[in-house]
Amino acid sequence: MSAIPTFGGVALDCPDPAALAGFYRELLGWDPAEIKHDGHWATLTNPQGGARLEFQRVEDFRAPAWPSQENPQQAHLDLDVTDMEAAHERALGIGAKLLDDSPRTFRVYADPAGHPFCLCAC
Repeated sequence: MSAIPTFGGVALDCPDPAALAGFYRELLGWDPAEIKHDGHWATLTNPQGGARLEFQRVEDFRAPAWPSQENPQQAHLDLDVTDMEAAHERALGIGAKLLDDSPRTFRVYADPAGHPFCLCAC
């Protein structure tokens, strides 16, 4: 047994863990990815292996305000894409909200719970 940890996943606070797991399953094309949930916690397992996404219910959840320091983002996901326009349309079609399209190599979005994420063609 090693004392060196391995990267297991990222957990996001949200008001509805199962719904947000479903959004990311659709966004990442992780179908048929299994979503395990118990009402308080949901886990989305990457079907190709690797890190998982996890979602924790927070009753008084306050979405980050991007780009504000009053209610800061604290963390965000960078998702690599090869076709920015197709990925942009797909993200919007499943419920993402565009926050900033001014950078040349990436765009900033919010998921349905308000967490920022970037589509990156860097």
